[in-house]
Amino acid sequence: QVQLVESGGGLVQPGGSLRLSCAASGSIFSINAMGWYRQAPGKERELIARIHSGGSTNYADPVKGRFTISRDNAKKTVSLQMNSLIPEDTAVYYCYAKIQPYLVRAEYDYWGQGTQVSVSS
Repeated sequence: QVQLVESGGGLVQPGGSLRLSCAASGSIFSINAMGWYRQAPGKERELIARIHSGGSTNYADPVKGRFTISRDNAKKTVSLQMNSLIPEDTAVYYCYAKIQPYLVRAEYDYWGQGTQVSVSS
């Protein structure tokens, strides 16, 4: 059973920093793209950062220059370093990964359980 487990959410003041982490486990043959989504109350879930298996990255405009995504292929983890946080960053953050399980000749999308990030004074 493939599973993604997130950690690192919490409450932080504007201008502060948080680091989110996500670990994949289970019967995994390979991991392609990994990324982070977020969803604020009353808004649709949006992709904020993505990292390909080759290391290339993409960021949504609101977080460019402030957030950094990284991955450790040996540990099967992806992280999101969030700096200069603003109240608009308040949302539930979800880890995402496109994974090919063992003995399956296809890739599927997997999601973490979500972790709350709140930015306020």
